[in-house]
Amino acid sequence: MTTDPLGMLLRAVRFAAEKHRAQRRKDSDGSPYINHPVSVAELLSNHGVADLVTLSAAVLHDTVEDTETSAEEIRRHFGHEVADVVLEVTDDKTLPKAVRKELQIQRAPNLSDRAKLVRLGDKACNAMDVGQRPPPDWDTQRRLDYLDWTERVVAGCRGVNPGLEAYYDEVVTAERRRIGAG
Repeated sequence: MTTDPLGMLLRAVRFAAEKHRAQRRKDSDGSPYINHPVSVAELLSNHGVADLVTLSAAVLHDTVEDTETSAEEIRRHFGHEVADVVLEVTDDKTLPKAVRKELQIQRAPNLSDRAKLVRLGDKACNAMDVGQRPPPDWDTQRRLDYLDWTERVVAGCRGVNPGLEAYYDEVVTAERRRIGAG
């Protein structure tokens, strides 16, 4: 494993692309899944996050949760710091969805700053997708409920990056208008 931080970020992109290669987003376009984690990392970078551990974790944030990747595999390839952040934002898929969603709300205030940044970026990107390219089977109420839930999660992540938090707020406001409830 190379210790070059930029090399680590690029390896994370390649690793995530390989792990998510056959996956598609639930959006109306069925876009390649890898677009999402790359967008999260790009959003963080655009809001002043230059820490390559955080950016690498952003790219890898769904690998353990949504692929056959193990925590140990992330740790082995990217080190303890990246793995710890990834695991902080990884839901336990053995739990019912409603429980996982409630746990995200409850755990948000106790996340590390790095994990809060990843969670903020993830929720901002997802909120935009729900407004602009929702899954075809999501009606207006489900989309609004999702935005409400993201606000509850993000409330516990505030205080780490005012610019990113303001961006999230703008996205949610815009997407509520787009959906027709704002």
